[in-house]
Amino acid sequence: MFVFGAVIGSFLNVCIYRVPRGESIVSPRSKCPGCGQMITAWQNIPLISYLLLRGRCRNCGQSISWRYPAVELLTGLVTTGLYFKYGLTSPFFVNTVFACLLIVLVFTDLDLRILPDVFTKGGIIAGLILSSFQDPVFLDLQLLPESLPELVKGIGNPILGSLAGVLFGAGFLWGVAWIYLKLRKIDGMGFGDVKLIAMIGAFTGWKLTWLTILGGSLIGAILGGGYMFLKGKEQKYELPFGTFLGMAAILAVFFGPDLIDWYFSRIVP
Repeated sequence: MFVFGAVIGSFLNVCIYRVPRGESIVSPRSKCPGCGQMITAWQNIPLISYLLLRGRCRNCGQSISWRYPAVELLTGLVTTGLYFKYGLTSPFFVNTVFACLLIVLVFTDLDLRILPDVFTKGGIIAGLILSSFQDPVFLDLQLLPESLPELVKGIGNPILGSLAGVLFGAGFLWGVAWIYLKLRKIDGMGFGDVKLIAMIGAFTGWKLTWLTILGGSLIGAILGGGYMFLKGKEQKYELPFGTFLGMAAILAVFFGPDLIDWYFSRIVP
């Protein structure tokens, strides 16, 4: 399963590099961005080729970005983790698709501050379509306050749960961005982040979307704030919030339901 994930990660690297540049992900074959030399099959084995080539192009010696093995390793680990969590069930395949979308978006935002619509909008549609095959824990509308009508709390249709995640995530971030714009007179968040959180909501429902926003903000404050401090960046420096949201969403898939159950059982009276 790890090898399977690493192979997928190799393809995700193609998407990360080519889609933001408007290039085809089908042809031509992969090549060195420095010298343009086509990469042979043995030079394109996930993780192994990077080690054998010592991180450099065999033809021109140009350094190969750390991103390539990182994406392959991350995809392999996430795929393996999902397999141990779900086995070969429908939630495994749904969340593998979800994780692949997130990994692409994490690195495109990190590299170029771009969240391509083909992945965010396409992901929203995919999440809604695949909602019936998702882990039911993600998309139910339970654990809402007791004051809400029983009719609302009892909705069990996964499509409605997925749609609730889309509306909650997009509505919340759009509202935050609108308030920031009115108060500071500058854009504090790109609309790509709104579409990304809507996609996350389509796959995970409102509860994990809320947890993702909290987690992404925390990761951004720690990693982003630390980077800005160490590099001496100004407060207006653009941080890749989509990267932090994507990282938090992957963590939420693995640990979110247990964390929410713990919170409601220990914290909420």
